[in-house]
Amino acid sequence: MANILITGASGFIGSFLVEEGLKNGFQVYAGIRKSSSRQYLGDPRIHFLELDFSTTAKVKDTLLACREKNLRFQYIVHNAGLTKARKKEDFYNVNCLNTIHFIEALVETEMVPEKFVFISSLAAYGPGNPETGQPVRLADEPRPIELYGKSKLEAERYITSLKDFPWLIIRPTGVYGPKEKDYFIFFQTINRGMEPYIGFRKQVLTFIYVRDLVRLVFLALGSGIVRKAYFVSDGKEYPSELFAEITKRVLGRKTVRFTVPLGMVRMIAVAGEKVSSLWGGMPTLNTDKYNVLRSTNWRCEVEPLQSDFGFTAGYDLEKGVEEAIAWYKKEGWL
Repeated sequence: MANILITGASGFIGSFLVEEGLKNGFQVYAGIRKSSSRQYLGDPRIHFLELDFSTTAKVKDTLLACREKNLRFQYIVHNAGLTKARKKEDFYNVNCLNTIHFIEALVETEMVPEKFVFISSLAAYGPGNPETGQPVRLADEPRPIELYGKSKLEAERYITSLKDFPWLIIRPTGVYGPKEKDYFIFFQTINRGMEPYIGFRKQVLTFIYVRDLVRLVFLALGSGIVRKAYFVSDGKEYPSELFAEITKRVLGRKTVRFTVPLGMVRMIAVAGEKVSSLWGGMPTLNTDKYNVLRSTNWRCEVEPLQSDFGFTAGYDLEKGVEEAIAWYKKEGWL
């Protein structure tokens, strides 16, 4: 039975990766911080490994302790990272620098796995051209528009510069499903009878349901493919209005629809950043978030997933939203 280490295991995607690893017969090691919640990691088959990526030396100590116990990982899925941060520099420190520390420690302790999957993001490339409507393609020049995406891109550039390192890079678009908290806010807003839009230009959105994403990761692990990167979506495109229509239908809600002009959103974002900077923090609505909200084309190329892994999404947006909302209701979130 092969050993797999999944970092960021206590988070939204990480907990589903752990579940999928157990389902596929792996000995699963959940990489977590000392302070991490184990709320969604209750299966008794899970092994835990506390990891501190803040320096290469600290990661080396942990890996050497594993090696002394004759514990090696055939596969690693590096999912740990930040999507939101209190300070701007936290994005680089966690998403890029910690990844460098981890890989340096793997190399220096001779603990390099057979395959190392890095969970990146479509944000590392940024949105597609709003005028042509063409999807973002693997051959395109990356143009991230937010600090999160820039930090993921820097990590990717380090990984792809390594010689003879068995990496795969997975770049999902918007990931949703049970336990997720950002799209949940949208569901909650619709449930309260409000349907907000930002700006008057139509957005085209793409999604991947979390169960499809983790299934794709394990298809990639089981393949003979290394040193390639992929965008991941369910292969469909959704106008933002359709996302709202599906959500209203599933929740059985009528809403008041309104649009907030982009200029007003930008003013709020800039003002919020100036105020928060006095305390060294970053508001939820900031200029990075504004750049994302104003982008209208989130199409991405997914044909390589189909040709290399035979991947077809099992969930379209309607099926995924139905399952996610059922979970939120069951757990008392909605």
